[in-house]
Amino acid sequence: MSAPARPAGSYDPAHTTGGGLGGELARLEAQAGLSFPEELRVLRQLGLPERGVLLELGAGPGAVTRRLRAELPALDVVALDIDETLLGHNTARGAARVVGDAGRLPLRDACVDAVLLRYVLQHLPEPGAALAEVARVLKPGGRVITIEVDNGCWGLAEPVYPELGPIHAALAAAQRGAGGDRTVGRRMTRMLRAAGFDEVALRLFATSSDDRPVADFAPHLGPQRLEPLVADGRLPLAALALAADRWRRFQEDPEAWVMLVGFVATGTAAGAGGSGPEQDARPKAP
Repeated sequence: MSAPARPAGSYDPAHTTGGGLGGELARLEAQAGLSFPEELRVLRQLGLPERGVLLELGAGPGAVTRRLRAELPALDVVALDIDETLLGHNTARGAARVVGDAGRLPLRDACVDAVLLRYVLQHLPEPGAALAEVARVLKPGGRVITIEVDNGCWGLAEPVYPELGPIHAALAAAQRGAGGDRTVGRRMTRMLRAAGFDEVALRLFATSSDDRPVADFAPHLGPQRLEPLVADGRLPLAALALAADRWRRFQEDPEAWVMLVGFVATGTAAGAGGSGPEQDARPKAP
């Protein structure tokens, strides 16, 4: 199947962090290594099945796919992403890889037992369309689980550097200007209900420097995410230098502390959806 054209959206892996695509692959791996254990704990609490077929929507290069396969080996995983290049780096053993658009999934009706969307909704200009497709491909009673951030209560850190506020605001504004939304976490339960899901619930997870070295939080707090904004002129070079200096100070402070908060929303499919005959979801090992 040929790759569909990239739709409007705020995620461009080659221009998300310093170092281009290679830098983004490293960032995603580090991000998953930081928080996946806590995410998995909540996923299990919310009823992530250990058998059947899981559609990982927006699987990308497989940082989470590999971890899911390791922790839940009896669960068949279909790793789907619209970016064929990104998906080409997904080498999770035993997982099927499918190129497809979240707003028009190339899967038949009622063919999967669960769907996971991890940090996907924040990048979609029309997340409701993706959730409608999720409802279609889920079996009756199947479970959707969405994981997201919310800028309003994304995390806590000490010491605080107020001078970085405008810089962080510029990062959020850039994502918003590209069709994304970093405040989607607070609306996920309402979005799931609007899409027709039942048994909607919300849980939070947290990862802090009480349990991990401060350096492990670099994917979230380090200055690399600002480099593309400097490259295209949306931030001055001085802003990047300031962020780099404050990140250095933060790491050197023996009292530095950080906690990141993630939102997890879930619901169950009320019934089978409409038509979508392109292919089924039976995984084939690569």
